[in-house]
Amino acid sequence: MCWRETTLAQALEETRRKSFQYLYDFGDSWDHSVRIEGVGPRDPHLTYPRILEANGERPPEDCGGPWGYAEKLEALSDPQHEYHEEAIETLGEGYDPNRQPDFTIIEAKLNALAKRWVTKPRRKR
Repeated sequence: MCWRETTLAQALEETRRKSFQYLYDFGDSWDHSVRIEGVGPRDPHLTYPRILEANGERPPEDCGGPWGYAEKLEALSDPQHEYHEEAIETLGEGYDPNRQPDFTIIEAKLNALAKRWVTKPRRKR
């Protein structure tokens, strides 16, 4: 099976597993554990993919992986830290990792993604 051309549903069906590891960004090594808690019937009135829950602000891209992100959070909270200014540049002055994400932004991005994924009818030749 070529994993690059496999959907999540196909991979789960092939492996028959309820959980899997997902490595996002090979350079920064963001390693995620994903557990499928349930699959319900498709609702034709909803747009997919959907977000059901989220906790905390996401780390910015290219921040050095989990270790670099932790260091930036530490530096951000300590004005005397040697990397404090760099942390402000990367994360922003008022960055709060516990702030709840803006679901309207996430939903808008997911809706844009869903529109790109819609199967277009084939043209007759």
